[in-house]
Amino acid sequence: MNAIPVQNIYYLLCYAWNKLEEKDVTDVAADDSTRLIDLFGKILAAGTTHLFKRGLDRDYLQFDEDTRRLRGKINFGPTLRRALLQTGKINCSYDELSYNVLHNQILKSTIRRLFYVPALDRKIGKDLAALYRRFPAVDDIEITGQDFGRVRLHRNNYYYDFLLKVCRIIHENLLIDERTGEYKFMDFDRNETKMRLMFEEFVRNFYRLEQTTFSVDRDYLNWQTDPAGQDDHFLPRMQTDISLYSASLARKIVIDTKFSQTTLIKSYHSETEKVKTGNLYQMYAYLKNLEYHDGPGNENCEGMLLYPTVAEPVDLNFSLPGHRLRVCTINLDQEWTGIHQDLIGLLGVNAN
Repeated sequence: MNAIPVQNIYYLLCYAWNKLEEKDVTDVAADDSTRLIDLFGKILAAGTTHLFKRGLDRDYLQFDEDTRRLRGKINFGPTLRRALLQTGKINCSYDELSYNVLHNQILKSTIRRLFYVPALDRKIGKDLAALYRRFPAVDDIEITGQDFGRVRLHRNNYYYDFLLKVCRIIHENLLIDERTGEYKFMDFDRNETKMRLMFEEFVRNFYRLEQTTFSVDRDYLNWQTDPAGQDDHFLPRMQTDISLYSASLARKIVIDTKFSQTTLIKSYHSETEKVKTGNLYQMYAYLKNLEYHDGPGNENCEGMLLYPTVAEPVDLNFSLPGHRLRVCTINLDQEWTGIHQDLIGLLGVNAN
């Protein structure tokens, strides 16, 4: 599969992270760049500019200080142990509002690492460097993967969430070239595992937001054995990617999203392309086990294997015992309006 246009990567992320309001913060509609590093640089520049206009978040941090005037709480242990009274000082602990919180540190440090990447567009690099100098007293830290889990966001500062997710992608894909010592960005769209997860979240949230005919959820299924045996707990639990149900249409659709270089493969015994066996068996297991679970539409639910593509389209329909199965693709190498229209068209309903 060829590269997905960077502006479409941006839209995929906005939907996958449930941050559709961010879609218009960064103008990527006219972006002719083919590099993800430039896209993420533009997102950080636009998002950080927006943060400065809104006001950076602050929080109370605790400080310990040897001082000649009382501030906060006196720490008698350190004061006496270090004989500070003889010098006219005391050790105090106090809280003070500060910009030097972890989420600002991550943002500032990521901007610094990014504008040192030689492959980054020079104008974007200059914009980031200028933003870096605008940060108030915020430490520039060496980011670790654990730092992102330590950030505490709440209702009043949740607007940082999207930018921190971008920072995490940059952190995970920005490596140092051992030969030159320079930063090099590894395009994460070549990582099939990460792209598969993003594509799944994108499709799920897209259908939650862009249509109202179907409710959107996922099913958790146990294997149906006859008779039930004492070893059944060794069987893995099944989980569908996306389950759509419409009471008005009396339809249930189970969608399993895939992300791979090919949609069909040639068998050893034939030049004819075939549906991938493992994907087909997985969907068939969902459909047959759903028959034994209580729930509307389970008995004759439909299955859909959905692949992204930027090349040849595929749209195949099969009739299995009690179920219909569709194997199809969505072209990600087109204008966003076309992607929107095609995804809605797969369900045969109208958009919101």
